[in-house]
Amino acid sequence: MRTSLPFVVAFVFTCFWYAGCSFAEDWSPLNDYYRGLERFGAFEENPFVYTGSQTASNFLLSVNGSTYTNARRQINSGQKPLKDAIRTEEFLNYFTYNYPEPDANEHISINGEIAACPWNTQNRLVRIGLKGKTIPHNELPPSNIVLLIDVSGSMVNNNKLPLLQSGLPFLVNKLREQDKIAIVTYSGKWETVLPSTSGNQKTLINNAIQSLNAEGSAAGSEGINAAYQIALDNFVPGGNNRVILATDGDFNIGITNIDTLVSFVKQKSAAGIYLTAIGVGAGVQNEALMERIAINGRGNYEYLDKVEQAQKLFDQDFGHFYSIADDAQVMVNFNPDLVTAFRLIGYENRMQQNAQPENDAANAGKIGAGQTVTALYEMIPNTCSNCGGAPAFTINFSYKKPAETQNRLLTLQVPDENLSFTQATENLRFAASVAAYAMLLRKSAYKGTATYNNTIEWAQNAKTFDPFMWRNDFIGVVSKAQDLE
Repeated sequence: MRTSLPFVVAFVFTCFWYAGCSFAEDWSPLNDYYRGLERFGAFEENPFVYTGSQTASNFLLSVNGSTYTNARRQINSGQKPLKDAIRTEEFLNYFTYNYPEPDANEHISINGEIAACPWNTQNRLVRIGLKGKTIPHNELPPSNIVLLIDVSGSMVNNNKLPLLQSGLPFLVNKLREQDKIAIVTYSGKWETVLPSTSGNQKTLINNAIQSLNAEGSAAGSEGINAAYQIALDNFVPGGNNRVILATDGDFNIGITNIDTLVSFVKQKSAAGIYLTAIGVGAGVQNEALMERIAINGRGNYEYLDKVEQAQKLFDQDFGHFYSIADDAQVMVNFNPDLVTAFRLIGYENRMQQNAQPENDAANAGKIGAGQTVTALYEMIPNTCSNCGGAPAFTINFSYKKPAETQNRLLTLQVPDENLSFTQATENLRFAASVAAYAMLLRKSAYKGTATYNNTIEWAQNAKTFDPFMWRNDFIGVVSKAQDLE
């Protein structure tokens, strides 16, 4: 049974506003311990939570895809990814799922199901799915985009600035006359290579992109200040106002005060200018920092490992740049009569402690036009002879439509119909394959009987829906990962 009601929910988000913040003075060389290393935020996987002590699970949505593509790059080059470089939710949400469109008066649809857990058949696997309303390209709001591109000497390799120069034309091709784009570069100095220009000037824009050269050292603070100022000067009320930062993450003249940088992008996001961070290259990615500033910039962090990934980001997933659901979070309530324990798979750095509502809206999730978001729980069932038809769990999803101040709540109750794994939808079976792959790469204590062979088998039997062949590509990557073991 499903109900969908817009109303003010109890979740109240308090946004902290920062005034007069600039961090130009906080940039100086990073010490040698950090330079030339890939840095990932360490975390431990979520454990099982027993419903005798807690029945609710609350998390913010994550729509980054960086760790999946970074791991793919490493595997394709014959390297095993680091454990902390694997965030399962980013693996899951790299892919698009075949979810229904929202009802006419909503921007989000929710769906869910339960089936046997394939790596631990005594347990059950829960899938929660969300989809943002699809908006035709010609009906999307106007864009005001500023590209902030690192052109320091470290960007010279083919998998860095040249990759961006091959991939950014996919973005340019999507721009319309009502859209605007500017280009700011930074190295030893910053430069406005292209002032804010109408999207119909594609030759001019592409020529500016191809004219870029990598040289000098990175002095990102003044460049990022300039980029945000251009975005502010050309601000489009109700539009997609966004800075897209592209870098290899090696801030040679780097940040000594990361908290000041976070405060800066948070202030700008509160004013309606969002940040998307794009990483390129290998060996120097400060992934932990890139993710943090993207989250606080109310945007996302992506990684380009090949030109096809640029096509996915800038063309196939172009609608994702347009937020249609702000301050999005999910609370799942499990029925203790039917559920002994549950474990959220992934989302470790998006969990809300003690199932408390988020206090800082800048960190809350966003869903773009046409975007799908997936979460999985492994569930230990409880026998209940008098619970026929009762829901095993209830989803409460809260969000705001853009430019609205009141939260809306979608509620879905999901019973356990005792489905086997093979009876589950393709959505659950493919998501299970992706989660198992991530657990295998992490050598997770929760992987159960999962192997690379059955991970491949599950994916092969769940790719009828594969509009851009990324599921097929996934199978090939899993096969290469198996060869590395």
